[in-house]
Amino acid sequence: MCLATEFFERRDVAAKQLKTSDGFRWRPAREPVKLPIRGRYVTLEPLKPRSHAASLYEATHGPGHDKQLWDFMFVGPFINRADFALWLAACSDSEDPLFFAIVDKRRGALGMVSFMRINPGHGVIELGNIFFAAPLQKRRGATEAIFLMLRQCFERWGYRRVEWKCDARNRRSQRAALRFGFQREGYFRQHMVIKGDSRDTVWFAIIDRDWPRLRDAYRHWLAPANFDREGGQRAKLRARLRGY
Repeated sequence: MCLATEFFERRDVAAKQLKTSDGFRWRPAREPVKLPIRGRYVTLEPLKPRSHAASLYEATHGPGHDKQLWDFMFVGPFINRADFALWLAACSDSEDPLFFAIVDKRRGALGMVSFMRINPGHGVIELGNIFFAAPLQKRRGATEAIFLMLRQCFERWGYRRVEWKCDARNRRSQRAALRFGFQREGYFRQHMVIKGDSRDTVWFAIIDRDWPRLRDAYRHWLAPANFDREGGQRAKLRARLRGY
């Protein structure tokens, strides 16, 4: 037996012994799949330009759109509908990030999300490329979309860590991450260059042991009884974690 082979075999045996002594058990997570993820108020549909482009363009570029929506995105805003459709086509062909449209059951596609930096071996995945068009912002459908993604990661696919990252100047995204139950974990200086500008990045995460409590908080908040006839909340989402 060569020295290299012997070394790796001893390392593997030691790793197995460490797992046994620490009680750590791990089975790699599953790869995300392009199937609809259905909720009570919205459905996350695998992105299809033919089905979603018109509604998404109108919601993000039409009358009443959020003019700050694209400020911290990697792309956009777009000059015209054709350029937007080309970008959506590229997104729909991607496997990582894996893009979904947020489809409101009454108003059609009003946002986008993706699962990205997918690492089943380590059980780590990121929620990214998220945008909620103006009609979806601060509405229950936006919160349900994040709940559906988290549930899919932890309960369906078996991930143990879900990340959220954003530009350090993006205060709205940071507030959203905390509201959704993510813990702030770090600050990466000069992490990227986006649209010709230097970006510092703030990192957030939820891990599997956080999820049972967060799941209960989401379910309580999303219950129909928590909303009035106009869709306004009666009680706030209590998902914010306090320390590690």
